[in-house]
Amino acid sequence: MSIRRTTKAARGAVAMASTVGLALVVAGCGGGGDGGDGGAGGIRADGAKQPPARATTPKGEGPGSPAADSSKVIGEMKGPDGIVITLHSVIRDSGGFVTVSGTVTNHGTRAFNAINWRSNETELRSRSSISGATLVDKAGKKRYLVLRDTNGECLCTTGLSGLLPGASRPVFAQFPAPPAKVTEVDFQLPTMPPASVQITD
Repeated sequence: MSIRRTTKAARGAVAMASTVGLALVVAGCGGGGDGGDGGAGGIRADGAKQPPARATTPKGEGPGSPAADSSKVIGEMKGPDGIVITLHSVIRDSGGFVTVSGTVTNHGTRAFNAINWRSNETELRSRSSISGATLVDKAGKKRYLVLRDTNGECLCTTGLSGLLPGASRPVFAQFPAPPAKVTEVDFQLPTMPPASVQITD
């Protein structure tokens, strides 16, 4: 009798320990609200608020997304080695995002790699992207960084390498939206001069 009771008690204790352990694992997997993985709202390193990032491709020139109207030019950035970015649109959407769309063209004499345009954030996976782009609200003195998804990829053009002389490629980058009253911002990329652009809805 005592052996049977002891066995039942041991089984009950094991079952309870397993249940508590499983609950702790599930709680640990739940997303926190600190924005550390880019999947939840939080504060970026510069103090700007970051809304939840979308894992889907935003409006712009990513895979499966519509191309911007390349006939419309709202700004231009000319950098070293004949690299030119022509900006076509800066659109605010209802989800609290701003998407910058443009075209990069290599007017130089050698292939271009976007290694200098990537962010210094170690969490970002792609090394050939425009993840180092920023939107600057000069009046509000705030800088907005490119959003990233839960896989550590920026919500921007990636794989931007080996752009041959004379070739062009559409590019995009998505940012948290500044307050609705902010209609003019500077779009910036490392090694390139900034371009003042108007945000449209």
